[in-house]
Amino acid sequence: MLQDPLLMFFLALALVFDFLNGFHDSANIVAVVITSRAMGPRQALLWTALGEFLGPLLFGVAVAHTIGAELLAPEAMSLETALAALLAAIAWNLFTWWLGLPSSSSHALIGGLVGAGVASWGWRAVQWAGLRKVLLALLISPPAGFAAGYLLTRLTLWLAQAASPRINTFFRVGQIATSFALALSHGANDAQKTMGLMTLALLSRGYLEHFEVPQWVILTAAGAIALGTSVGGWSIIRTLGGRIFRVRPMHGFLAQLGGGVVIATAAWLGGPVSTTHVMSSAILGTGAAERWRQVRWGVVRDMLWAWFLTLPACAGLAMGLYMLLQR
Repeated sequence: MLQDPLLMFFLALALVFDFLNGFHDSANIVAVVITSRAMGPRQALLWTALGEFLGPLLFGVAVAHTIGAELLAPEAMSLETALAALLAAIAWNLFTWWLGLPSSSSHALIGGLVGAGVASWGWRAVQWAGLRKVLLALLISPPAGFAAGYLLTRLTLWLAQAASPRINTFFRVGQIATSFALALSHGANDAQKTMGLMTLALLSRGYLEHFEVPQWVILTAAGAIALGTSVGGWSIIRTLGGRIFRVRPMHGFLAQLGGGVVIATAAWLGGPVSTTHVMSSAILGTGAAERWRQVRWGVVRDMLWAWFLTLPACAGLAMGLYMLLQR
């Protein structure tokens, strides 16, 4: 394997993507914890990084199998296809991070894979059953996150209507547990996408006989996403933590609880969801449940544009990169 420079370059680039995924998506987990002052910024990032590392080790590799074996036909899944998809996803992540928009690493990678696959082998490269499964998970999870945040908040407001302000202490302390649980589910879902790509590359170069994620791939991918999380993407943290609406301990606790349940369920079922979309939607749900007008819907509009543009933009970019690589 060390004598295959293209494979080594790809594996290194996959870990860079995994690092950027943790860096980019750390905001989804720590923004509300920091803004509600449940934890300090550095403490929250390190606590979350630990959960990100342990998540892939505890939840299995169902999502990795979906990305690596069910999305594109085996004939289309060459190292060049995966490389074009990966470069497109990294470029999009860096662009949206620079803008401070919470876009989706999952959408970027899936759009890149489909675009590069079509460029390499035409539309017959797409396994439509697998693509439907992926798109269904991506489309259903944000409304599910919003609904979870909204319903939990309405229920809590009804149950705690006679409570004193001291209940905020419960929510603030509770966020320490919910943020760790959310980090576990995020690491389980998002790190597996990199595992799927790395395993696919090893399979395409003949280093594996069938699609089975090696233990060293699991450990390195988990380490890369945890390292990226420990650094943190501060511009996106500010967007999620304060620009949508004024987040208080109750909102943080309930958004993390609702979003974490949605993400963990998807990881268990093998659906590669966007943690960015689920958590942004859960935060919106908690704010809208208390007072619809307190949500800054102009910021939400900008986020939605980034969400909808990600798939087609990364597909087109990956097509161009694949053609460039072929030349």
